[in-house]
Order: sequence, then C-alpha cells, then structure tokens
Amino acid sequence: MISTIRLLVISLSLLSFNSYASDLAKEKRWADQVVDAILDGDAVWLNDGKSDFLGIYTEAEEDKGRAVIVMHGTGIHPDWAQVVQPLRVGLIEHNWNTLSIQMPVLPNEAEYKDYAPLYDEVAPRIDAAIKYLQENGSKDIVLIGHSQGSAMTAYYLTTSKQDVKGFVAIGMATLASDPRMNSIKALESIKVPVFDLYGSEDLEEIIASAGERKAAAKKAGNKNYKQTQITGNHFFDGQEDELLETVADWLDKTAAP
Repeated sequence: MISTIRLLVISLSLLSFNSYASDLAKEKRWADQVVDAILDGDAVWLNDGKSDFLGIYTEAEEDKGRAVIVMHGTGIHPDWAQVVQPLRVGLIEHNWNTLSIQMPVLPNEAEYKDYAPLYDEVAPRIDAAIKYLQENGSKDIVLIGHSQGSAMTAYYLTTSKQDVKGFVAIGMATLASDPRMNSIKALESIKVPVFDLYGSEDLEEIIASAGERKAAAKKAGNKNYKQTQITGNHFFDGQEDELLETVADWLDKTAAP
C-alpha cells in the first residue's frame, strides 16, 4: 500500500513538472509537418540551453545587415499561414532577413492562462535566435510577436539586456492576473520603439485595452511608441497585404539603420 501511494505521489509530481514545460513532443510533431513543407527559407535548429527548437531563416533579397524575429501565437508553429508566414516571407522583399521561431507550446486542451509558467522559457529561445542572426551578419534586430507571442515578447523585454531596435506587437494579448502575462504592465517599462498594431475586428479585449496600452507606454516615457488600428480580424484574414505593408513601413521609418 505504501509503495502504491509513493508511486502515485511521484506520478503526480512528474505530471505537475511536465505542465510547467513546453510540450516537446508536440513541437516535434509540428516540426515534422513544417520542415518538408517549407517553400521559402530554410529550417534551422537552435538550442535554448535545454533542448533544440525549430526556426525558419529566410534571407532578404538585399541583405542590409538587419533582421526580424517572428514569434507566433498560442500553441502553433513558426510557419503558420495566418500572420506569421505572410510576415516572415513578405518582409524579405523589404530587405529584412527573417527568423521565425517555435515558441513554447502546451497540449491542445490547455487554456491561455495555463501558459504563464512557460514564459520563463521564452528568454533563452529569443536569445538563441538573436545569437544566430548576429552570427549570420544581422546587427540590427527587431522583435515581432502576434497574439500570445507578443505578450511573451513584452515580458522578455522587461528583463532582457539585449540590444534590439524595436518591437512590433500585433494583436497583443494580456492577462492582468499574472504578472508575466500582463502586457500592459510590461509596456510601462519597455523603452525600445514599439509598434502596437491591432485589427478593427480584433478580439474584444484587445480593442478594449487599446487606451490602457497607450497610457502604459506614456508612463514609460516611450516617445517611440505608436498605436495603429487597421482593417482586419485577429488573424488579418484577407488583409495580409495591408498587414505586411503597414509593418514594413513602420520598420523602415522607425527601426531601420
């Protein structure tokens, strides 16, 4: 009986531990699907100090020594057809190298709030991506996040000492109940140029919190914060060209060397 109880305790402990880490098996399944289907760019394997993770590196038509790192939203992959792929491929035509990376994920049944512990896995991945780009000649680097990817990036920027040239936050989510996921609070301390972009038919909470995000950036004294609403839903379905051109225009005016 004692052995049975002890085994149950150990099993529950392992289950709890695993719930605080990215689902690497799911990451592998995504990678198996994505790598062979890549039409533009090359699959690269980066390491966050604990495990390898997938990135897709695409060189600009004219390499100007600048690049963006693209972070996807909840539970998906770095070649997702909505938002992620249009930017990672389209921005090379504007002479930005792009590196889209796999963010930490949880099983499909996980809820948004369940991702909070995974935020501590974000910094090693972005740091590895920055290192890869620097080693490949990109000196000026901008971070682009969509949905939860933008929330993860905001959290990263509150603690990172990396020299990045800007942050494009697309449909930036927030969850005030957890300090790691509270993007509005994060904006109060982010000093790099920020482009806060969202859709006219975005998620209700993103539209409703637009004023709070702007106020948070003002509290930070960030004079290079810009907030823009364009036509589109949370995934900018059918508005990919406008999304791309809007992001490219801000990059060239604000973050380009």
